[in-house]
Amino acid sequence: MTDSGKLHYFLGIAITRNASGLFLSQRNYAADILHRANMTNCSSCTTPADSRTKLDAAEEPFVPDPTLYRSLAGALQYLTFTRPDISFAVQQICLFMHDPRETHLAVLKCILRYIKGTLDYGLQLYPSTTLGRFPIYTTLHLRILHLPRDNLISWSSKRQHTVSRSNAESEYRGVANVIAKTT
Repeated sequence: MTDSGKLHYFLGIAITRNASGLFLSQRNYAADILHRANMTNCSSCTTPADSRTKLDAAEEPFVPDPTLYRSLAGALQYLTFTRPDISFAVQQICLFMHDPRETHLAVLKCILRYIKGTLDYGLQLYPSTTLGRFPIYTTLHLRILHLPRDNLISWSSKRQHTVSRSNAESEYRGVANVIAKTT
């Protein structure tokens, strides 16, 4: 193998160097997902999902082609590498990959319509000298953000095993979990 020079495109991620640092984009990959879903000419929407909609496995018709649903949901999971703005919505539709219903497909299509309007979005990485790992606590979830040089590199989210009665209790549990995991 030989050195081909500076990296510009890797595993579907385009890397552009600019004055601010590096810009990572999956524009071509997102356009391909829209093409596979036959939604290249769809109208766009302003949010990836309706926050008021509660997805469940209700008594409604199955998705006619669950294989296509699963394929698109998996493709959207890969797109979240440079598009953290769709992470929550994609995680919600992936909960029902085993038994997708029409409501789940409608939410998936809403995410695709959002992608259509935001094809040029990506992840900007800035040069910096700080390193860090910051836990963030919410009532039911513990999230760990890995931020070397002020740039989000990875994150994880884990549902806590017990329900807390207050935010303070939730934070204490989260701190205890992080300390236990670290040691």
